Amino acid sequence: MARAAKLNLRAFQQELATRLAAKTTAQVEQSRLGLSCGGSQWLIRLADAGEVIAVPTVATVPLTKSWYLGIANIRGNLYSVIDFGVFLGHEVEVPTPGTMQARLVLFGPRVGELRAGLVVHKVLGLRNLAELARGDAASDAPAWYGARWIDRDGGTWQEIDLALLAQDPGFLQVGV
Repeated sequence: MARAAKLNLRAFQQELATRLAAKTTAQVEQSRLGLSCGGSQWLIRLADAGEVIAVPTVATVPLTKSWYLGIANIRGNLYSVIDFGVFLGHEVEVPTPGTMQARLVLFGPRVGELRAGLVVHKVLGLRNLAELARGDAASDAPAWYGARWIDRDGGTWQEIDLALLAQDPGFLQVGV
């Protein structure tokens, strides 16, 4: 009897571990990284965002578009640094000293080999899609726009697909 109880306990523990792993995977799939940039709120899949860091020193590159800030050395690798707000068509915001909340969101492995990062004005933390209502998509949205979401306060969140953004010809053409 003790042997049967031990086997059942082991089976129970394995089943519980499997259920927890599945729930964790589902929760990660429902979670998005919330960002603020260009006066709008954005959502990025966690698999798309490789890392969020303070904006490093950036070496400018001549003859590039205004939204292409240059390249940065991050742990021995060179990354392209893009001002996401300017890329969206907004004016450059000059930060007030001591209030700089801008962060660099590096592209994750799902995006592919492109080593790049978006400078955003503020990282707002994780958002759960289960707590948001799906909104109507913009008709003139670029291909890299995902679903549009509405929060409980009526705020709009636009999801973006960094893998599709990394393939957008307008994003890849940084030269003037």
